[in-house]
Amino acid sequence: MKSIVFQAVCASVPFALAALMAAGCGNSASSGSVTENPEDEVPSVVVKQVFVEDVPQYGVYTSTVQPFVKNNIAPQTSGRITEINVETGDYVTAGQVLAEMDDVNLLQARLKMVNDSTEFSRLSGLYEAGGLSKSDLDAMELSYNVSRSSYENLLENTILTSPVDGVISARNYDRGDMFSLGQPIYTVEQIVPVKLLVGISETDYTKVHRGDKVEVTADAFPGRTFDGEINRIYPTIDPATHTFTVEIIVPNRDRVLRPGMFARVKVLFAVNRSVVVPDAAIVKQTGSGERFIYVLNPADSTVTYQNVDLGVRMDTEYEVLSGLKDGDMIVTEGQIRLKSGIKVSVKE
Repeated sequence: MKSIVFQAVCASVPFALAALMAAGCGNSASSGSVTENPEDEVPSVVVKQVFVEDVPQYGVYTSTVQPFVKNNIAPQTSGRITEINVETGDYVTAGQVLAEMDDVNLLQARLKMVNDSTEFSRLSGLYEAGGLSKSDLDAMELSYNVSRSSYENLLENTILTSPVDGVISARNYDRGDMFSLGQPIYTVEQIVPVKLLVGISETDYTKVHRGDKVEVTADAFPGRTFDGEINRIYPTIDPATHTFTVEIIVPNRDRVLRPGMFARVKVLFAVNRSVVVPDAAIVKQTGSGERFIYVLNPADSTVTYQNVDLGVRMDTEYEVLSGLKDGDMIVTEGQIRLKSGIKVSVKE
């Protein structure tokens, strides 16, 4: 019985091998019938013609809004504060009385000035009548001028006024306090206009000029742009940073920009005439910082792998400094299957 089974198995082996070989050959034939050489396929691409355009050359710098003028209001000498007239945040005008000091010394100085004025007038009459020498009159006139100056100085330091239109940014004393020579009584900041100081690279020193217009944006006002102007260019270069300082003035007539706000300044240096391409056309070479663009040769529908130097980026476009010329046709889609010199088909 075992012999019969063994013979049956042995007899089936050749048929199984034949079947496997036939199946293998069939698969090979089938595979060979559908496989095509990828190199025989013509890649399909999308192209775009590019042209020379005006490309503004901007520099963007960060800065902090500063008051155009900042005044610390305080008398020359210590004394009692008798009146406090404004509060922090109040907008004041030039000449407005902010605070008043004890006026005892002021009254004494005024009395002396009035007395000297009266005496000078009397002696002037005597001099005209020939009853007084010129030297005596001059001495009295000098005394009157000294007392008047003393009174005017005390007046400025007793009745404290704002020298500018501005906002009160600090009040450090209360009514009745004794002023010392430490902190000022008030700080007044002129915010119409405001200024910003920007450090620009020394390589751009010859590209900026007084009166040039700039754009200013502030994080506190998203989407809003303020017009500014270069008011002053500092004459020296910082040897540590190799930058020079530019003062920007913003009119700020509505007083929305406040000192301390973070801002960005956009400075226009020049306008280049350059080819502009969409960023989708740019191919970065792996392992290097080089950039390439496939350029279509219309005569034979082949593409060339062209090295390009890029300039500024403008949203979804780039300025090309070299490598392309006006009117070139470049590939914007389908670069993944391309190599230099191959023929392509252009999608309509």
